[in-house]
Amino acid sequence: MAGLAADRRTFLKGLGALGAAALVPGCATSTPTPGAGSSTGATGNLSLQSNLSAEQAKGAMEKLVAAYNKTGGSTVKLNTVASEIFRTQLPTYLTSANPPDVYTWYAGSVADSYAKKDLLLDISSVWETMGNYPESMKTLSTSSNGQKIFVPTSYYWWGMFYRKSNFAKWGVTPPKTWDEFLAVCKKIQAQGVPPIGIGLGDTPWVASAWFDYLNIRINGAPFHRDLLAGRGRFDDPKVKAVFTKWQEALPYFDPKGKSFPFQEATSALLGGKTGMFLIGTFFADSAPKDALDDIDFFQFPIIDPAVPVAEEAPTDGYFASKKAKDPEGVKKFLTWLATPEAQNIYVESSSGTAIPANPDGKSADTALVKKGKAMIEGAKELTQFFNRDSSDALQPTADAALTKFLDKPDQLDKILKDWQAAAEKVFKV
Repeated sequence: MAGLAADRRTFLKGLGALGAAALVPGCATSTPTPGAGSSTGATGNLSLQSNLSAEQAKGAMEKLVAAYNKTGGSTVKLNTVASEIFRTQLPTYLTSANPPDVYTWYAGSVADSYAKKDLLLDISSVWETMGNYPESMKTLSTSSNGQKIFVPTSYYWWGMFYRKSNFAKWGVTPPKTWDEFLAVCKKIQAQGVPPIGIGLGDTPWVASAWFDYLNIRINGAPFHRDLLAGRGRFDDPKVKAVFTKWQEALPYFDPKGKSFPFQEATSALLGGKTGMFLIGTFFADSAPKDALDDIDFFQFPIIDPAVPVAEEAPTDGYFASKKAKDPEGVKKFLTWLATPEAQNIYVESSSGTAIPANPDGKSADTALVKKGKAMIEGAKELTQFFNRDSSDALQPTADAALTKFLDKPDQLDKILKDWQAAAEKVFKV
């Protein structure tokens, strides 16, 4: 989110010692515990609503909760569902009479959007135990009114992922510039393989990564943040330039990718049915572990060398409902989640491709993680992801605009006009 660029050096100092564990954009539905909306005191039971539904991530969460339940504190009950449901239902969860207590979700602007509606628990006391966290993480976890509302537990990177064996077979090497990228696409396509995978099925937000990266490569991260904060217009000529550039790559997208989610797009990449996939490292939680050694990535191509290089480094973690039935129990649980011990449990049990937020956490010491960390360290600016730099309420406007653009790029002017109108309604709320 926008705050991540602040105090970048402090953030990267923490990053150097970090580890790896990706939180998949995911989803969950809840069966609230009776009396969950009351605050009459400790019950000994907490409900954790998790969006981490990929097999490895879900298994890692189960081990994490089991470890906490052995500490003798409150008993945490994990509830996991698919990602898109979680995102659409999160406002309902938080505003219900009996909301779940704790949630996996995202730091920065998206968390602050819920804090502004007075829906999140003030966990400033938890942060008093987190003195080793970098200042940038603290900024991301602080609401507009100065309360600490979020505990970050990991972050990860986005990139153009591919199978090394397939690139070798096709005789292509990772491109650095946009023109080189289009040349690679053309060469892969000539061998009968769709060069670019995408999974828009029930995960249409994947298209936002293309918008984010093209915008920060062409117009820069400050323009991007301003646009997503309502200080710009989606029908601006500068935004149209993003789509004009995107149109150059459209002939290389997998036409089947509009009908299935990112998990199936991952399978298509691993099976050699597509060549490349712009995705976050969380996709590895949907990949067989024996395939990970053959997976590599390259930085999203440079388009304008004069624009400071920005990269997406989303930060994941937890916040809690203001209506939590046992606030002190919740804070105790969140304090534990902030420890390197807790984050290492998740890292070791998942795909090991994201980075623990606690500077004392351990990363998976793989070439892939080292390369990802080096890319983030080399960035001049850091962004999060579309909804994380704006709000969950704005994300559906992007989903509608971007999927329509992929279907009907010739209607670009109307698409951008409609997007701006939809965004204005969100910002007025």
